[in-house]
Formats: sequence, structure tokens, C-alpha cells
Amino acid sequence: MAGTLLRAATRFLSSSVYARGAAAMLTAIGAAAPLDAVYAQTPAPTELPPVNVIAPSPLAGARSIKPAAKPVVRTSRTTRPRAAPAQTAAAPEGGAGVPGPSDRNPTLIDRDKVPSNTSVMTTQDFSHDYSTNFLDAVNRKLPGVSLGDQTGNPFQRDLNYRGFTASPVQGTPQGLAVYQNGVRINESWGDVVNWDFIPEKAIDSMALFPNNPVFGLNAIGGALSIQMKNGFTYQGSEAELFGGSYGRVQGSVQSGGQRDNISAYAAFEHAYDRGWRDYANQSHINRMYVDVGARNDDTEFHVNFTGASNLLGNVAATPVQMLNQRWSSVYTWPQTTLLQLAFINATLNHNFSDTWSFQGNAYFRGFRQSHVDGNGTDVESCNRGRNLCIDGNNDNDPIYGPVGGPPVPNTLGTAFLGEIDRNNAATNSYGGTAQLTNTDQIFGHNNHVVMGVSVDHGNTKFNATSELGTIDPNNLFVNGTGIYINQPDAGLAPVDLRATNTYAGAYLTDTFDVTNRFSVTAGGRFNYAQINLQDQTGTNDLLNSSNNYQRFNPVIGGTYKITPNLTFYAGYSEANRAPTPLELGCSDPARPCVIDAFLVSDPPLKQVVSHTVEAGFRGTWGNNARTGMLSWGLGAFHTLSDDDIIRVQSPVGTGNFGYFQNAGQTLRQGIEAKLEYNIERWNAYANYTYVDATYRTANTLPSPNNPNALTDPDNSDVQFVNVKPGDHIPGIPAHRFKAGVEYLATDAWKVGADVNVVGSQWLVGDDTNQSPKVPAYAVVNLHTSYKITPNIEVFGLINNVFNQHYYLGGTFFQTGGFASTTRGVPNLMAQLTDPRTFVPGMPLAAYVGLRAKF
Repeated sequence: MAGTLLRAATRFLSSSVYARGAAAMLTAIGAAAPLDAVYAQTPAPTELPPVNVIAPSPLAGARSIKPAAKPVVRTSRTTRPRAAPAQTAAAPEGGAGVPGPSDRNPTLIDRDKVPSNTSVMTTQDFSHDYSTNFLDAVNRKLPGVSLGDQTGNPFQRDLNYRGFTASPVQGTPQGLAVYQNGVRINESWGDVVNWDFIPEKAIDSMALFPNNPVFGLNAIGGALSIQMKNGFTYQGSEAELFGGSYGRVQGSVQSGGQRDNISAYAAFEHAYDRGWRDYANQSHINRMYVDVGARNDDTEFHVNFTGASNLLGNVAATPVQMLNQRWSSVYTWPQTTLLQLAFINATLNHNFSDTWSFQGNAYFRGFRQSHVDGNGTDVESCNRGRNLCIDGNNDNDPIYGPVGGPPVPNTLGTAFLGEIDRNNAATNSYGGTAQLTNTDQIFGHNNHVVMGVSVDHGNTKFNATSELGTIDPNNLFVNGTGIYINQPDAGLAPVDLRATNTYAGAYLTDTFDVTNRFSVTAGGRFNYAQINLQDQTGTNDLLNSSNNYQRFNPVIGGTYKITPNLTFYAGYSEANRAPTPLELGCSDPARPCVIDAFLVSDPPLKQVVSHTVEAGFRGTWGNNARTGMLSWGLGAFHTLSDDDIIRVQSPVGTGNFGYFQNAGQTLRQGIEAKLEYNIERWNAYANYTYVDATYRTANTLPSPNNPNALTDPDNSDVQFVNVKPGDHIPGIPAHRFKAGVEYLATDAWKVGADVNVVGSQWLVGDDTNQSPKVPAYAVVNLHTSYKITPNIEVFGLINNVFNQHYYLGGTFFQTGGFASTTRGVPNLMAQLTDPRTFVPGMPLAAYVGLRAKF
């Protein structure tokens, strides 16, 4: 069933009839929409209400808005009606009913009662009027967020928040939980988050929770909860096409409709981007989202499907000396990733009474990943040039052919050697959540309690091979030779592994109004994780293991309204994350792995436990945009993590090798400040975050390419650094500042600009903070849009207006170049003597688009 569903979705997304199928489905959905969903046209803008409610748990539940007794015709196609603060998080973009007090979603609470610095983005924030993709939209608007880049691909970047990461790159220690419609979408294999799977047009809202263990595993740094559209919340049809620099062509269609108590919604997106780096970072994106729903006065049921088939080109960091010569240069290729998804989810929301309700979901998620990576190699000629050997353990060991075969002879002459590492992961995961919500008063005081249980199970089959290759000296392309490296002692034998993981949780959170000014929140979550690894080759017993982790994580906090427009909040919480199967399979310093390619042994790792304290003030001034409306916040946070898991580079072999280990305590602390001001035709915002991320435990870490590393007196091939408490964690910028302004020049034309400033950071691998930092950078972007008619709009964006050259991050690499198989032949790229390697930022890019609504 799993394979059939994934293959069917992939064929549909990749076929030539994709557009025709999408159009046919949208036509059917549009036909279901009532005629009264067509809006009268008016040029006057309408203010949007602030989003001042939020769901305190992953399973927000569908909004059970009772069907309107008769149609409600709205005055503007592009705006929403005002809603009372406690009624709904965001009024329907095209809905036929306006919710009233009796239709309140019981899963939501007033955001001002949450004892942490939450943030919310709505569907307008993800518009391509402002940014070209999901991650850029999040980076533009959310305080404390910055984007990292390990792949050189705009659809596959890292999201960093408060020093924690949600990344699509296997092997990156993850610290954020991400949910879509109540399902945790951190993939079972490595807890990675594939942002390219999320259909941007189908997003209704996204909430950020920095301090809530109810969101389960990985929420040590926070959680993102994404809610998608459906036919009750979006009605009408829209088509959009835009393109521009570096071959970008992107199109989307979406349509939603409601007939009586039945709804349907669909969105289809396709994108191609050639990429601006040399050769290898083009993207082919195909994704879809479909939702069918039904409801009556008390019950709402939805089934939705997300499908994707994406081919992404990757380029790693490039030595600084090459970037100085050519900004778009790359260092070895090809590097490609094929990602496929078939994700079906059913949700149910039922109101037993005015105060008791049930929310539940059940899902299946089929995920496939195939990764190809051209790298350098430790293979060289040996036995006087007769054979090929590998120096992975500082000892020339022959490469063997098929099992039991003789050593591989050297037939490659004077070629420069590399290798092509390939891995495949196929994961089927399924599970569900059941939740009860109650809003009965206690002793005459308002009270909101949510309790639930969840179970998630994943089954992954992982395999990897490494093919010896030759490197083209002109463009550093790695060509395969058909010789596959089989060297168990060097950790480069073919891998065939099965991993199963079961995660179970039970949670409760209660918000009680002690007075009409003072609210207290308390609760917690118990997490249980079981992770089993089983070698399928029969030759690597070190990979076989069974691991169990469990923990109860509490949360407590309160909010106090000093005045009606000024609130103080404070809270404490704990959270945990279990090691991933990938981390467990590569955690032996004596047997390091090619990260994301080979797993060799499985000593135990401890789970990470975070302890977070945060406090601050937030407030508002003014009542409407005509006279001026200001919202602001100022807070501080302190997160101490026990047994943090880090990825370190091995002193054995090339820079491809590494392993995972516990690093004792780490600390991430800082301050956050934000404000937004609206008056008449102007909108402006600014926010600043300071993150001080440090080690709190002394560690001795291998650092083979670090120019400041010490040399082991007993082994001259081993270099290391001594990390002291107070040394800063590399790769985490200390300062982040964002600001933007937008002006409605006429009723049809708006213009705006924003700036993103990211402070300096230490190079990954420079854990003792001795080398120069990755420099700070600032990027300015412009955007504009013009409504030709109320239903047809053109828009344009210019990113990095001043064409700044800047680095998103950096690390060290092994200098000396690539070795020839023939002794005496000079190494390729031996002139690269500076060990620093960086990921360059995108130069100036411009895009234009057209959007039509029906």
C-alpha cells in the first residue's frame, strides 16, 4: 500500500498530464463553490484584525464554524472581515460564513495568556509579493530566525531559531519540532524537516512556540505548527505565474469551495530554478495538497493529502580562495537529492457540548530519499602501484571486490581520484493523536484544559554504497569508474540497515484565570521513545541495537496584565529529544562514518534535555490603523541543555568522516525585541534578537583541518582542540536584526522594502574560537505590486538590491588537494592553502509575476 500510494503520487506529479489533471480537479472544486462566494469589487483597503488567539497543542483541530443560515456577501475579494479577538485565529480568506461567539474554536486560547513569546504568520505573509519561497517568508517576518545553508539550494536551507536548528540535511542535530495539521513532520530517520514538501499556497497559518514541551520530541528549542487551508476557510480560485533570475519559473493554482456542509480544496505547485552556482544546484519542484471536508453543527471531518516529487541539486561550501576568483564556483560535484512524499492525514473535531470537545487525527507518511554526492577520497595506489588501497584508518588497507574476491588492481593510471557516495532511505511512518479539550469554569474562573495521547511509528530501510571515481581537473566533476569501495575496516563497506522507531506521548496543559488579569499555565508531557537498529547484511553486528528513552517534561508559567494594554509573562519548561537512528548508527569515535552515507557501529548516546526560562513584556497602543496602532514585545530567554548531541569531524581519513557524541551541557540565552506600527497607508516593523550560545562543559574534540588545532604527541596524524566552558558554539550568529516598511501609494499600488542583518559567527569546527569569524552581513530587498483590476495583480521583487557578497556560513576543509594514483604526479588543487571554506550568499536577483483570482 505504501509503495503504491507513493508511486501513484509521484507519477501524477511528474507526468506531462500534471497540469491537465490539476486544472480538471480545480474546475470541479470551483463548480462546487456557491455563487455568493463571488465578491463585489471596491478599491478601498480593509484593515486585517490582529491574530490574537493560538492553539496550545499540536492538534489545533478544524474550526467548527457553524454553516451560515444564509449567504454573507463581503465587500472585498482580498480582505477579511473583522473578528472578535477570542473567536478565530484568522477569518476565512474566502469563506461564506462569519463566525459568531457561539462558534468559537474550543482548542484556541488568548495569545496574551501564553507565558512565552509566541509568533503567528497568516497566509498573506507567505505571499510571493514579499518572498519567493516558504523559508524566505519565515526569515523575513519571524523574530529570532535566521537561515543557514549547507546545500546551496534555496529550497533546502536550515532554519535556526534561538541557536537551535530544523534542517533538511541528514546528520544535522535537530532542535525544533515541526507540525503540519497536527502531525509531526520531522522525518523518522534523522528528524530532518524537508521544507520543499510544504505547498506554500496551501498554508493558512503558522505559529511559533518557543517554550512548550506539549509539542513532544525535538521541541528543545521550540516548535512550528502549520495549519493548511480547506474548502471552509478558502473559497474561490487563483492562478499565479512568476519567474526571473537564474532561470526561475514557478506556477501555482489553488481552488476551494463549499456546498452546504461539504468542502473541497486543492493546490498544485511547480517550480524550476537553474540555480546561480556553477553546474549543480538546479531545482525541480512538484507538489500538491488536497483536502475534502464535511461538517455539521457539532462535528467536522477532513481527509487531506500532500504529495511531492522534487529533484534538488546541491553544492557544498567552497574554499575561500576559489570564491575570491569566482563567486559562483563549486568544489566537487555532482550532488543531487531526490525527495518523494505521499502523506495522507484524517482529522476529526467533535463538540460534545459547549465546553467539551474531541480532536483527533490518524496519518500515513511515505518518504523516499536518494542522495548522490561527489567527494574526495582516501583511496590511493599501494603495493608499488599494483593495487588500490584506502587510508581511512591511517593504514593502507586494500579495497576488496565482491565478497571473498581479491584486492582491486590499479587500472586508473594517473587519474585524480574521488568517490561518489550514494544512499537511499525509504521510510513508512504512521500514527495518530487523540485529544480532549474542556473550557468549564472552575469556582467561577475561566479555565482551559487540553489533554491528549499520541503514538508515532516509523520503519526505515537505509542502504549506501561508495563508487570510486575520477575527478575532472577542469571542473572538479567526479566520474564513476564502476569500482565500488568495500573496505569494512575503514567504515566503507556497503550498508543495508533497517531501523524502527516508536514514539509515544501523553500530555496535559491547563490555563487557569486566577483573576481577570492573572492567568497561570501548568502541565507537562511524558515521552517514550524506542529505537531499534538491525543490520541486514549479516556482516556488521555492531549496528544491531535496541534503545529506549523516556522522560516527563513539565511546564509552568503565568501572565499578568499590568494594564489592559501591557502584559508581563514568565515561564519555565523542560523538553527532550532522543538520538535519531542516524546518530545512533554513527556514534563510535573508533569507527567514524561518512556522514549521511555510511553507518558502522552503535554505542549508546544519551537523550538531550533542555531547561528553558523566559520572561518579558508585551503590549499594544492604539485601536486602529487610522489613528495609529503599535504592538511591541521585549523578553529574555535562557535554555540550558544537558547531554547535547553534536557532530564532530573524525581525525581518521578525509574531512568526509565524522561521528556524533554527547557534549555535556550547552547554553543558549539572549534577548528578543520586536515592534510593529500601522497608520493609514503605512506599515512598518523591526525586531532584534541576541543569542549567546556557549559550551558549559569542557571537551576534547578532534579537529583535523583546524589551523589552530593541537597535535597528539602519541599520534602525529591526530589533531584536537580543548573546549573550555564559555567557548562559543560555532555556526550560531549572535545578532539578528530585521526591519521593513510598506506604503500603499494608491488603492491599487503598494511598495515596500526590508533589510535583514545577521551578525558574525564562528566557523563550524572552530569550537575554541581562534580563527576569524564568518563576517556579518546585511541584505536589502524591495517589493511592489499593482492591481490592474481587483482580481488581476502584477508583482515584482528584487532580492539583495546592492548585490552584496556575503557568506551564510563556513567551516574548514583538508588542504593539499586530491592525490593521484601514480606517485610523483602533483596533487590536483594543491594550490588551495587556506583551510577556510564558505557557503556564499545569492547575488542580486529579480522576479516578476502575475496573479489572477476568480
